[in-house]
Formats: sequence, structure tokens, C-alpha cells
Amino acid sequence: MDKKQRSILFLSFLLVALMGCKQAEKKQPDQNRETTSIITYATGFTVKKEADFTIIEVTGAWPGADNFKYALVPKEKLPSMSFPQDAYDAIIATPVEKVVLTSTTHIEPLKQLGELNTVIGFPNTDYISSPVTRKLVENGQIQDLGMNDALNTEMVLALDPELIVGFSINNENKAYDIIKKAGIPVVYNGDWVERTPLGKAEWIKFFAPFYQKEALGDSIFAQIEASYQQAKEIARKAKTKPTVLTGGLYKDVWYVAGGKSWMAKFLEDANSNYLWADNNETGSIGLSLESVLEKGQNAEIWFNSSSRTTYAGLGQANTHHLQFDAFKNKKVYSNAIDKGETGGLIFYELAPSRPNIVLKDFIKILHPELLPEHQLQFIKPLQ
Repeated sequence: MDKKQRSILFLSFLLVALMGCKQAEKKQPDQNRETTSIITYATGFTVKKEADFTIIEVTGAWPGADNFKYALVPKEKLPSMSFPQDAYDAIIATPVEKVVLTSTTHIEPLKQLGELNTVIGFPNTDYISSPVTRKLVENGQIQDLGMNDALNTEMVLALDPELIVGFSINNENKAYDIIKKAGIPVVYNGDWVERTPLGKAEWIKFFAPFYQKEALGDSIFAQIEASYQQAKEIARKAKTKPTVLTGGLYKDVWYVAGGKSWMAKFLEDANSNYLWADNNETGSIGLSLESVLEKGQNAEIWFNSSSRTTYAGLGQANTHHLQFDAFKNKKVYSNAIDKGETGGLIFYELAPSRPNIVLKDFIKILHPELLPEHQLQFIKPLQ
């Protein structure tokens, strides 16, 4: 074999070796073909589709929170992929098959997506109200994990979930820290921070990618949005705008819904004259009884007075309640009427995902002539 032939043979062996090494390397994510999912109302998260995986960035897990970025990778692709260290707060293989939820608002989106069967744990299952989910608690599929701010970490680790959807008001949940160190991803959900009805409901698009069901999530939300907007248009036909009072006394403070809150947006879209609509608070406002009496004593309708579900109970809770016209005229309505078997409120579990129905309830109460066939589901009169 002459020198030229030996050189060619050596180069051939070298090429084969390099090709083998290249095949053994993990594939780097291809980020040249990214698209951003359309998020219209929610302000707390974004979804980007890369060529090989999906990025979810949560920008509003709680007020003032840092941003969290998560990479969702199909299970069949994950073994062959690598990511830069610390580029993501968690990397999750999809579709998820075992998940722990931490807020009742997480339950309905998974039900809508047909994925309730993946839920294996929840803190304080007594808060769960919907009948179909309670059956999963009763048959032992969904385990009680203690309280959210003090999760039973031993039980969580024993269940070995692929994902925990976390709810938190700050970054000081020690249980989450322990769970993350054990290698279980914690993904924060900030649906509770949203201040508009459709903004809360749009978080179904946050859940959908974990199950590779983005198209279904988009379709479900599109139906909710269309129904909500249709109801809003109906409300605009009202010939009157009843005056509205919200909230009630807790000890010596009366808490009303802020003018930029979730509840105030419902009242605006239902075409009412909410007495604190010009306030810029996104949460509740603490007021004195005297100031509320001055402004709201003659309000025509009173919403969400307290946890009391009867006029007798509301009057006994505080005799000052009897001074309001809405009480005298039996025009007080509450979202606390319907409860689950173990005392959880149906409203807080289901309503954030069904704003179209909540809006129709408000319209039915405020303008009954506009929706004569609608039956109240979430907001009902005191007994």
C-alpha cells in the first residue's frame, strides 16, 4: 500500500469516527423556528413554540415575582437533547402523566382538557368541591398532602409526580425548595393574579402544553371568549344601570371590590353602576362602616355580602346590615351559596374558568329581561 492509499484510508477511518461521535452527542435544541402562541387577555405568562420544544415563561406568579422559564420537551425527544445550564427553571417531559396541583383553580382547566386522571395529589382535599373531582379523592387517586404552605414532602416524594403546579404568594415556600432539590419540577401558576375574567380563563393555554393539547386549549378558550363577548353585547342593551354595593363587614372593616378588580370587571361588563368603579385598586378596599353607609346605603343590589347564605344569618352577623336598602328589599346575592360535600366553595373552583357563565349570572340579576332563560349557577340570592 503506497503512501497516498494509506492517507486516504486514514482519512476514511477519521471521518467514520467523527460521524460516530457526532451521533453520540446530544442534540442541541433548534431555536430557529420559534412561534409565539397568541395570549390575548392574560398578562402573567407567555408560550413560545420552538422547533423541538415549548417554552413557557411565567411573568406574574405573584405580585413582584421574578420571571420563571420552563422548557417542555416531548418524552421521546428528551433523551437526545441537552440545554445550557441554568437556562430554565425546570425542564419537563411531556405529556405529563402524574401531577400535583396546589390550587382549586387548577382543577377545572385539567377537567376541560380531559386530564383530571393525571392528578395524584392536592393540599387539603376538603377544599375540592366539584363532584367529579371529589370522586377521585374518595377513591384514593388524589392524595391529601397537608397544607400548601407546609406540604407533606415525604408524601410528595413517595408519589413521585412528574410535575407540581405551584401556587404561592411569595418565594418563601420551603416545601417547594425541598421538592425541587429532590429533582421534581415545580412550575408556578399565577392565574390568581389576573384582574380580568377572560385573563383568568386564558390560563387554560398555560396547562395545555404540558399535555401536548395546545389546539384543544385554544379551542376551549375561543368558545368561552365568544360566549363572554356575546353576553357583554347583550348587557349593553339594558335600559337601566342598577347601583351596586359589594362586600361586607369583617370585624370593624368593610371590604369592597376595588374598581380595577376581577369582580369590578364583571360588574362593568354586566352594565351596572358599581359605586366604587372609579377606584384604581385591583384587590379589595378596606373602608369604615360609616363611609359605606354614606355611599351605598341606597344601592339597589348587594353582591357577596359575606359567607352568610340567609338574610337571618346576615342580620345576626351585624345589625348594621339591616340599614341597607338592598337588605330591606331582598336584593342581596352571594357566591357562597353552593358548597361541595366538604365545605369548599364551588365558585372559587369553577368560576375563574367559566367567566361567561358568571357574567350571565350578573346580567340575569341586574337585567332579568335580557336573559329570561338563563338559570343562575354561581351567584344566587340569599335565602
